[in-house]
Amino acid sequence: MYEWQQQIQIFIDEIDQCIKGHQDDALTLHALSCRLGYSEFYVTRKFREISGIQFRDYLRLRRLAFALREVRDSSRSFLEIAVDYGFSSHEAFTRAFKRAYGITPGEYRRKPVPVVLRTKLHSFDRYFFGQGEIGMIQSTEEIKIYFVTIPAHKFLHIRNYESIGYWDFWQKQSRIPGQDCETVCGLLDSIKGKLDDLGGSESNSGSGQIIGYLNDPKGRLCSWGIPLAECYGVRLPMDYKGDIPPQMLLTDIPQGEYIVFEHGPFDYNQENRSVEEKVEAAMSAFDYEASGYCLDTTPGRMGYLYHDPERFWKMVRPVQKL
Repeated sequence: MYEWQQQIQIFIDEIDQCIKGHQDDALTLHALSCRLGYSEFYVTRKFREISGIQFRDYLRLRRLAFALREVRDSSRSFLEIAVDYGFSSHEAFTRAFKRAYGITPGEYRRKPVPVVLRTKLHSFDRYFFGQGEIGMIQSTEEIKIYFVTIPAHKFLHIRNYESIGYWDFWQKQSRIPGQDCETVCGLLDSIKGKLDDLGGSESNSGSGQIIGYLNDPKGRLCSWGIPLAECYGVRLPMDYKGDIPPQMLLTDIPQGEYIVFEHGPFDYNQENRSVEEKVEAAMSAFDYEASGYCLDTTPGRMGYLYHDPERFWKMVRPVQKL
């Protein structure tokens, strides 16, 4: 099964590459199946079995997710966008857009409200299934430790006072209507102006989304000895004026000093847990007194975790001078 999940992930990556490159000839079930070396019937069955969605439905929703960003961020005509993303006409594009998002492209361009995008599938997560790492490779990057001043910003997020860790967070959130992982991530993907977005290079694939840790007496006591509420969201400029999804909170985060523990790129499947342990060990061993700083446990201060295997694992914690 693991081998097939890897194959389907290749399939999913190919879909995004073809959509971004407007390669319609390559973006067919026949062409993609040939690249895997299996029949269309077999690939279709395995795709649904692993991803939980029909191939044709996933392809339509991914095309719409890419097209939505063009509607929002460009001045191109809807017909040009429709043709680029595989729709036969402006009317067909408008119908599909409204079925998916409950709003027409014209209405969305005039007022880009948050909508739930179909984000890119990641079909297999060993950690989610409790299988841990495979292999014994070690990344070459050591932990870098440095201090930064982060300007004031806003944090749009959902919050949980009872969860312990990322997977527990989403398991608890999935019990709340409209706060499951797919809905929340899809909404956050559609927000324009995220401070940590890569600029659209990976359209609708989670760019700009981070984990937050809010100092809050109502939260659970973490391993650092601080009561924290776990959050998930995006950082936004202080002048953000967009709509706020009803299940989310928008919090002002004042300018502050932070310490950063950063590990470089790593192989997610093979060393995610090991990198986490390295970062945690560095945080535990750090001599705050010698640095002239201490952790800031003031209620309302927010720390962040950036988890992007192609770039870094980065823990950002609030501090204050001694």
